[in-house]
Amino acid sequence: MSHISSSLDSAVAAGHLLESSRDNIHGLLAGTTSPVAADAIAELLEVGAWEELNDRFYKTLAFGTGGLRGRTIGRVVTGAEQGVGGPNDRPEHPCVGTASMNFYNLSRAVRGMVIYLKRYLAETGADRQPVFVFGHDTRHFSRDFAEFCAKVCTELGCDVHLFDGPRATPEISYAIRALNADAGVVLTASHNPAHDNGFKAYFNEGAQLVEPHAAGVIAEVNAIVSESYDRLPEGDQGTLHVLADAMDRQYMDDAKTQLLRPDLMAGGEEKTKVVFTNLHGTGGHCIVPLLTDLGFDVLTVPEQDVQDGRFPTVASPNPENAPALAMGIELADKEGAEIVIGTDPDCDRMGVAVRNDEGDMQLLTGNQIGSLMAWYRTKTYFDQGVITDSNRSRAVLIKTLVTTDLQRAIAEKYGVGIVDTLTGFKYISAKLQKYEDAIPADKKGDYRTLSPEQSRALRLEYSRFFIFGGEESYGYLGTDTIRDKDGNGAAVMFAELAAYARSVGKSLAALMDELYREFGYHLEVGKAMVMEGADGAASIKALAASYSANPPAEMDGAAVTRVRDFSKDDYEDAEGDALPKEGMLIIDLADGRSCAVRPSGTEPKIKYYLFGKDAPTQALKASKEKVASGLESLWAALEVDANQRMS
Repeated sequence: MSHISSSLDSAVAAGHLLESSRDNIHGLLAGTTSPVAADAIAELLEVGAWEELNDRFYKTLAFGTGGLRGRTIGRVVTGAEQGVGGPNDRPEHPCVGTASMNFYNLSRAVRGMVIYLKRYLAETGADRQPVFVFGHDTRHFSRDFAEFCAKVCTELGCDVHLFDGPRATPEISYAIRALNADAGVVLTASHNPAHDNGFKAYFNEGAQLVEPHAAGVIAEVNAIVSESYDRLPEGDQGTLHVLADAMDRQYMDDAKTQLLRPDLMAGGEEKTKVVFTNLHGTGGHCIVPLLTDLGFDVLTVPEQDVQDGRFPTVASPNPENAPALAMGIELADKEGAEIVIGTDPDCDRMGVAVRNDEGDMQLLTGNQIGSLMAWYRTKTYFDQGVITDSNRSRAVLIKTLVTTDLQRAIAEKYGVGIVDTLTGFKYISAKLQKYEDAIPADKKGDYRTLSPEQSRALRLEYSRFFIFGGEESYGYLGTDTIRDKDGNGAAVMFAELAAYARSVGKSLAALMDELYREFGYHLEVGKAMVMEGADGAASIKALAASYSANPPAEMDGAAVTRVRDFSKDDYEDAEGDALPKEGMLIIDLADGRSCAVRPSGTEPKIKYYLFGKDAPTQALKASKEKVASGLESLWAALEVDANQRMS
């Protein structure tokens, strides 16, 4: 290793390598059991791949409240990493680096969770070992990582439930609650590019980590610097259980309970044609049989049915992006289908295209999809007498701060609550747990075994009933039996919405315009600046800090009337609960436009959310043009301002 050490010192002295990169390389070599780490680093040093080395080692991948996420395949793949190769043309070994997603960081993450959980159970008087649920998507190394985590946990004395193949993230959330497990992990990077993977961590409520557990787990994980560990004697090790069809069936049966009007699903003699694509991911495992059972004629995109971590038919496996649904739309036009539904690789997000009155397929945004479902579910609960004038104050819609205020207008019209949370479905899930905990213990018994009708009645009497929750980034939830956004349940809810629209003789596009005429036109535009690697991370941090230190007083000719800096100021939500600090700024303008700025928590980008609206009007075309023009102008001003801040 001496030749590596001297090469590192020389590279630092010459200004090629960051000091932090050198120190992290030494740390990894001292603590890894990887058979290829030293050879991979030596190869990169030999060819002077300084940018690659800095990107891999400028930091140690820190365990955050969502877990870990990073590159599992480097921009430069060394011969040592490539080895004999793996499935779907991937390298044999994951990317070597402290800032990469590999067995070194995976070992730290899962062992830190085990340490924390053992202490937590002991402190709460539970005389047993922790129980974990592990699942994974179709990404490169996802199965390898899941099996590795299961092995580590059982060798450290934990019982483990491991799915027998790729599954949707929300099914793991459901299984944690159904099995009364203490924690769970999904090996996924959601909709990120193919070279990424991640470790998404959940606690015993089935939701991603929030305080106080988040800080405790993070501290344990980040204190571990070595990949090595001492396994327990065989008699003290845990047991591995395989989850398969039985859990799928239970989860799908639960998804069907989200239907409010099953009578709409009969569909008559002519079935509604739906094209579904899982974008090479996990969605088809449940969505296709679910929609078929509900009476839809379901077509799939054969080329995208293949579970392949390369995601070879799309530039990005993200249903937020129009090109991801292009093959589905092409098939819909060929077969005369009315709807296209697509889900990301771990099936927690859903995007759709619908046929409009002109006969063309029209993409809906995440804000539009969520608003349609929020409106339909609220309206239907009132129509059915479930929500009434006497209990409407206990019914609530939940959204994130960067999700459309059209949902606020809907809530206000019906007189139900509306709560804004920070970005991240874990905050919506935390509200669901709060509502569950507010039910008197002598009334709820074993809450997780209650029927939807029983739990709803209790929440309407003693707590708050969750109608629907969503975020602009194509995540939706219509039940509290799952504590994460759910692409499977969203497909069921959207299918019912489509059946309703058909029953009243309207297209979904026309129904969306009806909402705009009643509640006012709302337009949201998402933009981002991508900055990758070590230099990019520093640029994102500096740009975000500049907004906090020097917020604008004017933007695009309009005065700034309010700046909410969630990184340093204290805020409460509509229920009086304090919002945690987050690096986000919301800027409101005098003319009604607004924008939010925040660094992404999962991707190398800084995100901008632009909001515009107009009063209710029948002159909808003119209203749309006016609002769109205003946001286009605002983004141009924001780009100029951002470039000046970075210059």
